[in-house]
Amino acid sequence: MQNEQRNVNQNKMGVMPVPQLLLTMAIPLMLSLLVQSLYNIVDSIYVSRISEKALTATSLAYPVQILMIALGVGTAVGINALLSRLLGQKKHEEVSKGAATGLVLAALSSLLFILVGLFFSRAIAGVMTKDAETAAMCGDYLFIVTLLCTGSFLETMIQRFLQASGKTGLSMVSLIVGAGTNIILDPIFIFTLGMGVRGAAIATVIGQWLGAGTALFLNLTHNPEVRITFRGFCLEKKMVMAIYKVGFPTIIMQAMGSVMNFGMNAILGAGTAIAFFGAYFRLQSFLFMPMNGLGQACLPIIGYNFGAKNPERIRETVKTALKWGISLGLLFTGLFMILPGPLLGLFNASEDMLILGIPAIRIICVTFALTAVTMILGLCASGLGNGMINMIGTGIRQVVLLLPCFFALKQLFGFPWAWLAFWISEACAMAYVITGLKKELNKKLLSIEEK
Repeated sequence: MQNEQRNVNQNKMGVMPVPQLLLTMAIPLMLSLLVQSLYNIVDSIYVSRISEKALTATSLAYPVQILMIALGVGTAVGINALLSRLLGQKKHEEVSKGAATGLVLAALSSLLFILVGLFFSRAIAGVMTKDAETAAMCGDYLFIVTLLCTGSFLETMIQRFLQASGKTGLSMVSLIVGAGTNIILDPIFIFTLGMGVRGAAIATVIGQWLGAGTALFLNLTHNPEVRITFRGFCLEKKMVMAIYKVGFPTIIMQAMGSVMNFGMNAILGAGTAIAFFGAYFRLQSFLFMPMNGLGQACLPIIGYNFGAKNPERIRETVKTALKWGISLGLLFTGLFMILPGPLLGLFNASEDMLILGIPAIRIICVTFALTAVTMILGLCASGLGNGMINMIGTGIRQVVLLLPCFFALKQLFGFPWAWLAFWISEACAMAYVITGLKKELNKKLLSIEEK
């Protein structure tokens, strides 16, 4: 017991040099999120070998998947911030209650999508496309990934237990198990067994359930700081409110990706354009994962040091992450600028898709460094307990400005000018988040320093 307490008192988030800490936290998270994004990337690459309609079907299903991710990740982010602060304050009984609460909330969240999938999956597919073949494939895919979605919610939640105590490497292991399973099973179910789009969905949910089981095993055996127990458990309103104070804005923020996808699909209209944007969005998401991982690494570090009343480590974390994030954004811009054709070729792009997609990618990728600033600083604000800055910044860049600007530019000038809407929305979002975080840092850190 004394050894365990000594380990808790010397938690690396409070003592390790910030650049080294951020690197050790961020690299496993970056790799974890890259591996996690392989679920949709691999599904889409294999599905595109069936037909362009099959790729369009999974692209149309993606907004619903984003909503599942939004609820799961948002709740888990709230848990991450809560547990990090409680660990910093050495409130270990409260940490256990928080972990149990997180699991209950994950199960309840999955139930909502199970009901949606059971009763409405094919109706949703019919609303999104009038092509009967595409709608049938979309409905089949949605039915499977929603009906069996509990594994995804549990996997996301339990990984945050590991991240909250700084064990991001173990979190990565569970994701590698899940995504690796999906990669192996995809061609078997899709082609060998001849199940097509349904096979891609089955491979995905099997991977998610195995990832959840691995995360649970690692937490029970290697994470003594976050003990899961339901002894005397009851769902406390105060704790749920604390979780969703940070988590709810993140849910809204993540859900905006679904709104953006649905809106873009409606504006684009044609099947080839929708297939292109679905392919591009997956590529973008894959490369944005390192930026997101860097920002998520900041969240427990800032939360812990806020709870431990250490403002200098908070400031250094923000500065270091921002510098590294901008460098990543510039690197990704160069990659997309040089290789748009080969990147789209991963999705078996037709000549029409290449004609539309190559100039679009080169225009959009100019904004990647701006996106890095918005994402990282927004998550830093969440670490201080203010998720609204992150939510509003994401709303500006994905919905509030992007969709109307894209629609207006497409109507007035057509392609490729419409893609300039990304420049407008990303620049405005970055300006808002920078201003918001400065105010939050001044308010929160001043309150610590005065005590």
